[in-house]
Amino acid sequence: MLQTYDPRNDDLLIGIDDRIVHRDTAGVSPFDSVVQGGDAVWEGLRLHGGRIFKLTEHLDRLRRSAQALAFAEIPGHDAITARICAVLAANAMTDDVHIRLTLTRGVKLTSGMDPRLNTGGPTLIVLAEFKSPVYDDTGITLVTSSVRRHRPDSLDPKIHHNNLLTSILAKIEANVAGADDALMLDDDGFVAETNATHVFHVGGGVVRTSSTRACPEGITRETVLEICEAEAIPYEVGDFSLPQVYAADEVFVTGTMGGVTPVVAVDGRTIGDGTAGPVLARIAEAYAARTAAEGTPVV
Repeated sequence: MLQTYDPRNDDLLIGIDDRIVHRDTAGVSPFDSVVQGGDAVWEGLRLHGGRIFKLTEHLDRLRRSAQALAFAEIPGHDAITARICAVLAANAMTDDVHIRLTLTRGVKLTSGMDPRLNTGGPTLIVLAEFKSPVYDDTGITLVTSSVRRHRPDSLDPKIHHNNLLTSILAKIEANVAGADDALMLDDDGFVAETNATHVFHVGGGVVRTSSTRACPEGITRETVLEICEAEAIPYEVGDFSLPQVYAADEVFVTGTMGGVTPVVAVDGRTIGDGTAGPVLARIAEAYAARTAAEGTPVV
């Protein structure tokens, strides 16, 4: 699975603080904290029919992450939403759009890691692209990575930060193995998530997914659990091992970038009959209905 360029983005306009600039001239200072040390937090949003699904929940998570990193200043929800609206309007966007929202600590007076060097900030970057869900809805393959997810006392995954090197290293392993994505374990060897998505597996009609001990509190993950509750689909949250995933009737992954996607093979083991299963189909239908009908109007 390799994302491809969308020509609709040829003349994309990017939001950087209160400026809107062409993609070819957009840039941040080399003294910005995101350049100096990946010192930033981010969110992925999706625009459905002029609305952003669960925008408040995303902005709440952005604020919690910035608070955990002790940002001196954090823009309010209304200010961030106004910037998103401005960028979408500038690009005449109403649907089929993914938004990468980045909030950095800001610009430093000299290079260095110390937050006391920051004299201006934060920096808010709104990158909205025409981008359809990135995964093949017929199914993807996973391979287990040797790279482990951080434990909470190392780098707590509840901080939705821009230090993504563990995910990138895991993705490199998946690329070399010829798989679509990498399945990542926690420090105890239990399934955490993939390099980019949360993982669910189904056995005996029960939907199971990892706790957030070693993976972020995913918005799409939360939505799937809400759907299970509403549809009376049994579910469990806990610690699960690779053999439980291998033996599952169905496996699927979730995320704002790709929605709900079936997994047809893990480490060379075919999952179920190698196609999307009935539990996933039921959840995917409910998810599509919610994203089509709910959300904050921004267009």
